[in-house]
Amino acid sequence: MVTNVAVVKPRSADEVANTLREAAAAGKVVTPVGGGRAATMGGPLERCDVELRMTGLDRVIEHAAADMVVTVEAGIQLEALQDELVKSGQFLPLDPFNSPGHTVGGLLASGWTGPLRLRYGSARDFLIGIRVALPDGKLASAGGRVVKNVSGFDLMKLHFGALGSLGVIVAASFKVFPRPLRDLTVESRDGWPAADQVLSLPMAPAALELFSDGRVIARFFGSPDAVDVMVKGTGWAQADQSVWIEHSRSAPARWARIATPRSELRRVLESLPAGARWWCSPGAGIAHWSFGDADEVLRARKLAEASGGSLVLMAAPDDVKNEIGAWGTPPPTLEVMRRLKDAFDPHHVLNPGRFVV
Repeated sequence: MVTNVAVVKPRSADEVANTLREAAAAGKVVTPVGGGRAATMGGPLERCDVELRMTGLDRVIEHAAADMVVTVEAGIQLEALQDELVKSGQFLPLDPFNSPGHTVGGLLASGWTGPLRLRYGSARDFLIGIRVALPDGKLASAGGRVVKNVSGFDLMKLHFGALGSLGVIVAASFKVFPRPLRDLTVESRDGWPAADQVLSLPMAPAALELFSDGRVIARFFGSPDAVDVMVKGTGWAQADQSVWIEHSRSAPARWARIATPRSELRRVLESLPAGARWWCSPGAGIAHWSFGDADEVLRARKLAEASGGSLVLMAAPDDVKNEIGAWGTPPPTLEVMRRLKDAFDPHHVLNPGRFVV
């Protein structure tokens, strides 16, 4: 149990760096927190002396609309960023689960995505620059503020999905996208056959979600004529756009993310216990499952890993995480990950116990 935690609310990157420097000098450990929406992911914290709340870093630093690039501080909430971008007819294609309230830094640190990854990929695919406060109190930058830049090793990827274990993200730059001329959602109740039908269309949907009860929802982006032709071809009923907002709020008390090759996802999901509640992105090979007990998770994880995939816990009680592990079988790159951790954070100041190393 983590107790006697000092809460620090920095207002600048320099304050973040100073907090880390002082903590390291005092032998304290630090946990960075954004919106707290992904705080349940990963292993239980071994210790926390300082909680670094990043929401004070909430500015849009620069929005070059003509260049379709935006730079923001890491504590800005995704909704506030989207409100700024929409003024120029642009958006960032991120629609993470357990919304609203995610910060940009938290999304990068956790690597969370949503249904729009089918069309756009994850944030790492349109992240073009990053600034990080390192555990020794220094500020480091990678990438830049232009879409095409060649600036040495791609250190941005080290911090994406690392759960703040190598450094604290203080700012990021992204390539942004024009808002679609047509945004239309349709739905079916025909389960896997309906999902396969839509994925085979000449213009694939921007997002496609299938639910354990057989419901399927698909979202099409594009020119009005092209979208209307595709939607007519499905024969599905039109659905209200608010379905995506409701879907993004999905966050059971116990849930896991299953990732497999696309061809294996259905087999893995059909092996889950009868009555299991899940939702998946068939085109991306990713599913989220509201699980029951630890034994169910172990059986599903074994099958997912045998299929070349993984099962990680997105939220679970600490006793379950301690019993079965949050991450599954250690990857073959574990030793490399440990060396990176020791290089960036030799005194293990950041998030001890939360990540796989």
